[in-house]
Amino acid sequence: MQPLRIGILVPPMLPVPPTSYSGTERVVDTLIRQLCGRGHHVTVFASGDSDVPCELVPVIPRSLWSMGYHGDVGTYINLTLAAAWREAHRFDIIHSHVEVLGFLFARHCPTPVVTTLHGRLDVSGIPHLLAEFTDIPLVAISESQRRFTPDANWVAMIHHGLDLTPVPFGERSGDYLAFIGRVTPEKGVVEAIELARRARMKLRMAAKVYDPEEKVYFDQVVKPAIEEGVVEFLGELTPMKRDPVLAGARATLMLGGWPEPFGLVAIESMAAGTPVIARRAGALTETVEHGVSGFLVDDIDEGLLALEMVGDLDRAAIRRQAIERFSPERMAAEYEEVYAGLLGERGERLSVVPA
Repeated sequence: MQPLRIGILVPPMLPVPPTSYSGTERVVDTLIRQLCGRGHHVTVFASGDSDVPCELVPVIPRSLWSMGYHGDVGTYINLTLAAAWREAHRFDIIHSHVEVLGFLFARHCPTPVVTTLHGRLDVSGIPHLLAEFTDIPLVAISESQRRFTPDANWVAMIHHGLDLTPVPFGERSGDYLAFIGRVTPEKGVVEAIELARRARMKLRMAAKVYDPEEKVYFDQVVKPAIEEGVVEFLGELTPMKRDPVLAGARATLMLGGWPEPFGLVAIESMAAGTPVIARRAGALTETVEHGVSGFLVDDIDEGLLALEMVGDLDRAAIRRQAIERFSPERMAAEYEEVYAGLLGERGERLSVVPA
């Protein structure tokens, strides 16, 4: 593929790459580095404390959350869009990761814009937006994410990719269960604690507690389980400390009933060789192969049955499959196909002389 001039828009809440655990910024950082390595000329619109191997347009000096800001982020994303509008003429294509706030920009920008949506799409009026903006090209991160809006302009479904090779391999099944994520009801915290309690196993939780609601939920749900001896709470860990927790676990629990748009924890656990016991919901039905890399369950009883069976799974095969399926190279190649397709379509439209 010929080198392209690509503009990439990133929400300014965290730097790229993020210094703490996050999803969108880690995936976008992986994509940026892959595109640069493939010879493309990449420009990133992000916070000024980002560290990318290409041109950076700092839309604000420092990322919002690093400054302790937890208010509305819409204003700052509009700053990102304004900066990209000024510079749009410099690019062959612009790749937006600022969710639905970039839809008007994508419709009217003179440069082709493709939008990858990272969140759930069934809430906050988003179905109505998708019904209105059927002219802008969209990429889904799972089939589950886009299943309720088949008439939107989906140009691709691209599963995330990460460099999973540095994740340590847990050759032997451990004697505890792992939970990685946020302390919120939709992440299945109560269910994970109950499964660990009934299985008489320790639950090691590497989780963040930021928002006031999360702090209240922690006090109500997690703290009593810590005092009971069921939970060992580790707080938010860096990847260097978090990944060994995954590698040493009997299984990683992802029992939330909400529709995960993707679920990076699942592929990181599998890269460590550790099976995932997940609620049969959202994109986990695509990333976790039942009976091969883990088990998909509907309730705690099925979770207990799965826990009896995870010891029979081949942890080395789980790791190999995860590294192959969710590689950065595969993700970047699929995005290159999207770029090429959109630029080809645009050229065809421009070449048509009106009657």
